[in-house]
Amino acid sequence: MTPNPELDSIQLNFSSGDLLLLNLALALIMYGVALDLRFEDFKYLAKNPKSFFLGAFSQFLLLPFLTWCLILIMKPPPSVALGMFLVAACPGGNVSNFLSSLAKGNTALSISLTGFSSILSIVSTPLNFALWAGLYPPTSKLLREISLDYTDAFFTVALILGAPLTLGILTHKFASKIAEKASKILKPLSILIFAAFVVIAFAGNFDLFTTYISLIFLWVLAHNFVALGSGFITGKLFKMPLADVKTLTIETGIQNSGLGLVLIFTYFDGLGGMAIITAWWGIWHLISGMTIASLWKSKT
Repeated sequence: MTPNPELDSIQLNFSSGDLLLLNLALALIMYGVALDLRFEDFKYLAKNPKSFFLGAFSQFLLLPFLTWCLILIMKPPPSVALGMFLVAACPGGNVSNFLSSLAKGNTALSISLTGFSSILSIVSTPLNFALWAGLYPPTSKLLREISLDYTDAFFTVALILGAPLTLGILTHKFASKIAEKASKILKPLSILIFAAFVVIAFAGNFDLFTTYISLIFLWVLAHNFVALGSGFITGKLFKMPLADVKTLTIETGIQNSGLGLVLIFTYFDGLGGMAIITAWWGIWHLISGMTIASLWKSKT
């Protein structure tokens, strides 16, 4: 595909108030996810080490590596490649548990992996992003120009993900009835909240979106296909039960692009290529995830 250098120079308009709202919304989503988590869910991973290690491998090692390979082949503009590396470094998305349940996958595994990946991402997201973006010369050069402070990024991810996850788990443990009622409200609300993410991100930038959507669509389509495929192939190669294969596919293919947007507008000043591809990822993975889950549901 022909690179479009204009994307690298575009910066989306996004005020400090918008960023605060985005942070609060993401924290609320993660709190809603954690309301379904129990300390026993992490014991489930210990009792099922094969599923756990394959899930971690697919999410944190294989997907970033395949993203790097895809970028070498497609050669998108550096800012777009940077966005793809960031999406691949993010943990599983907040709707993966719902989609895994819809697909008749292993819901217990899905919930456990989502919780574990969200906690581990406090360390893995900045590290994976720095590693793979640093291995690709165009993005490595762009990172040097931006001078990203990775220590600040660690604290931001820990605050946005770690705090609400801990609070949600504690709510479930000490106020289970409240957690159950709140979870029923926050689950469907989380999808609407993420839709608001995208609306906020593109408010005042609609012309840019329509100009570049044809290119962005193809990049995201290929990247999401790789993400879904990495989970599916990993499960099949290691002969996991079908329910686990479904869950692994969805957990790897549904990424927390909301976290990616927060980091982009916090540390990259709304860099156009990064922001546009990350926001479209957030829309497309819901479409692809719902499609796959519905097909699996109808066949089993």
